[in-house]
Amino acid sequence: MRQIWIPKAGGPEVLEVREAADPTPGEGEVRVRVAASGVNFADIMARMGLYPDAPPLPCVVGYEVAGTIDAIGAGVTDLKAGDRVLSITQFGGYTDTLVAPAMQVARLPDGLDFEAAAAIPVNYLTAWLMLVRLGNVQAGERVLVHAAAGGVGQAAVQICNWKGASVIGTASPGKHARLKAAGVAHCIDYTSQDFEAEVKRITDGEGVGVALDAVGGSSFGKSYRCLGSLGRLYCFGVSSFAPGKSRSIFAALKGLLSTRRYGPIGMMNENRGVHGVNLGHLWHIAPELRAMLGEIVQLVGDGTFAPVVDATFSFDQAAEAHRYIQDRKNFGKVILTP
Repeated sequence: MRQIWIPKAGGPEVLEVREAADPTPGEGEVRVRVAASGVNFADIMARMGLYPDAPPLPCVVGYEVAGTIDAIGAGVTDLKAGDRVLSITQFGGYTDTLVAPAMQVARLPDGLDFEAAAAIPVNYLTAWLMLVRLGNVQAGERVLVHAAAGGVGQAAVQICNWKGASVIGTASPGKHARLKAAGVAHCIDYTSQDFEAEVKRITDGEGVGVALDAVGGSSFGKSYRCLGSLGRLYCFGVSSFAPGKSRSIFAALKGLLSTRRYGPIGMMNENRGVHGVNLGHLWHIAPELRAMLGEIVQLVGDGTFAPVVDATFSFDQAAEAHRYIQDRKNFGKVILTP
C-alpha cells in the first residue's frame, strides 16, 4: 500500500509517500481500498508539531476515507466485500488501503462519489455535534459561523439551512458571493472588519444564539461577547495558533495567553454557555457516532445536504494540498486521492 507520512515536524514539504505491506483485517474489522481521503486542519497542525493528539513522529495522519471494502474480518455481519463505504479513522487515513473497525464504517448512498463521501465524516459530524446533538439550534436563531467557506463551515451552513436558522459567516471577501448563494444571510470580511462589532450591528445588539469558533485565542472571547441570552459558544479548534507554514512557539503561546477563561458564575448570570468539541476524543462512543453518521448520510442521500469538494490532489501533491488550505484558498473540502 501507499501512504503519506510525516517524518518530522515542519512545512508542507516534509510530507513524503512511502510503500508498506497491505494490512489484514482482524476480528470486527474491514479492509477498505481507499479512493479518497479528507484533509483537515488537524492534519496540518500535526505536521507542524502542534497537535498533541497525533501519534509520535514519524506517523500517518488522516481522520476520514471513502472507498470499497475488499476484505472482512471475523464477526462482521452487516458489511461485505464490494460495499462502497466511508469511514472515520483514528489517524492513518492518508493511505490507499485501510483497516478500520466495522463500527466506524457506513455504506454510501447510490450516486454519491468517493470524493464527496470523504468530505462527510469529520466536517458533518463536527457540525452536527455542535448544532444538533449539543446546540439544539432552532428555526429563526442566528448562528455565527467562523470560516464559513471551510469544510466544517459549509456543513454548518447546510445544517442551519435545514433547521431554518440564519447564518452570519466570516470569510475573505472573494468568497462572499458564493456564501450568499449557499444561503448565508450576512457575510463579514474578517480581514478588514471587526466581527464582534458587525454581529452587534447586524443583530441590533441582540447577539446570536450560537457561535462556532475554530480560530481560538482572542477570537473565543469575542465570539462569547457576540452571544445573546441563552447563547452557546462552541470551541472546536485553534487555527490562530498556526498562522504560518511551520511551527511558531511564539504564535502558539500568544494564542494560548489570549484565550479567555470562563467562570461558571459569570456564565450563569449572563445565561450563556461555552462548550468544547473534539471529535478525536469521542472514539469511546463509536456506536453513537455511527448512528449520527448514518443520519447524516441519509440526509446526503436524499439531497438535503450536499458535500462541497473544492479541490482534489494526488498523494504526490500532498504538500500542495496542505499549502492550499493554509493559504485560505479552499471553499469546502480538500481531498487526497491515491
